[in-house]
Amino acid sequence: MKQVVISGSGLFTPPHSISNEALVESFNAYVDMFNLENAGLIEQGHVEPLSYSSSEFIEKASGIKHRYVMVKDGILDPEIMMPLIPERSSDQLSMQAEIGVEAAVMALKQADVKAEQIDLVIVACAYTQRAYPAMAIEIQRALGTRGYGYDMQVACSSATFAIVAAANAIATGSASRVLVINPEICSAQVNYRDRDSHFIFGDVATAMVLEEQSLVAANKGFNIVSSRCFTDYSNNIRSNFGFLNRCDPSSAHQADKLFHQQGRKVFKELLPMIYQHLDEHLAEQSLTPQSFKRLWLHQANINMNQFVVKKLLGDEVTPEQAPVVLDEYANTASAGSVIAFHKYSTDFNAGDLGLLSSFGAGYSIGSVILQKR
Repeated sequence: MKQVVISGSGLFTPPHSISNEALVESFNAYVDMFNLENAGLIEQGHVEPLSYSSSEFIEKASGIKHRYVMVKDGILDPEIMMPLIPERSSDQLSMQAEIGVEAAVMALKQADVKAEQIDLVIVACAYTQRAYPAMAIEIQRALGTRGYGYDMQVACSSATFAIVAAANAIATGSASRVLVINPEICSAQVNYRDRDSHFIFGDVATAMVLEEQSLVAANKGFNIVSSRCFTDYSNNIRSNFGFLNRCDPSSAHQADKLFHQQGRKVFKELLPMIYQHLDEHLAEQSLTPQSFKRLWLHQANINMNQFVVKKLLGDEVTPEQAPVVLDEYANTASAGSVIAFHKYSTDFNAGDLGLLSSFGAGYSIGSVILQKR
């Protein structure tokens, strides 16, 4: 089997930002409107009044302070509360392809690889804005890559699962250089009227270049030492949006078509799976958590991350060992761990180990052990 190297990464940050304070002001204005409009039913006990949100609540619950979005218009309007994204014509580059291209160009530059040298493009993300043509094929045309491309969705583990798929394609000879792109426009799937989730997501795009080792300059990039994927079905993190929704007009626009979760159940059920998954993966490679210079973890919730890190490394963990980016970017679905890798991997020396890991809906867990060349 051929050795596979991650030789470059890219990060596109959207142009608009929203603070917790701005989001809370909008949400609380909506709460006032709802409670006033339903005052009679609330007084009769037929409708539950809505409660205010707060920046303190958001930060304590998630660690999130801020998020970036592609389109800000509409999100903070209490009568709209969604991004107003105009539909583009079929001959225009789609928004998701546009941001994917931005991240890919940066990754190609870092890898010192030309687009025409790429022979596989994998777009992996929590949501794609259409069923077909595949976003990967649209990006393939926009960049001028050769070979083939496809989309894949494994929710928040899409990036790590795609890295594994890309590495397997290279290892078996069906590709020599692969672009893995994670264009996440999560703001369109947020229920901004739900106190428990109105703050969770932001938009971003990340990309990685993977190459067969003989094509990469000495000492450049990270060898993929080992990878492991796991899934186990659960309803506790869910979005029911899909093409069949239009076939039942009575429920087509209900709240379950947006992101929703049972957070306490997720915390209770997923954490033990993560521990077991990582324990088994490290044991396979005769490694311990202390073997790693850095953990680039999925950026969903600061409390979950802290539990995972403390389970692995104990209580005395420095920010350098497990960097956090969700305070600035919020939850960016599959892209979070790649953002952490992109921003916090330049100080590695030859031989240093790092662990890239994701976990989320499905349930799905992915882990990739990397070693600096």
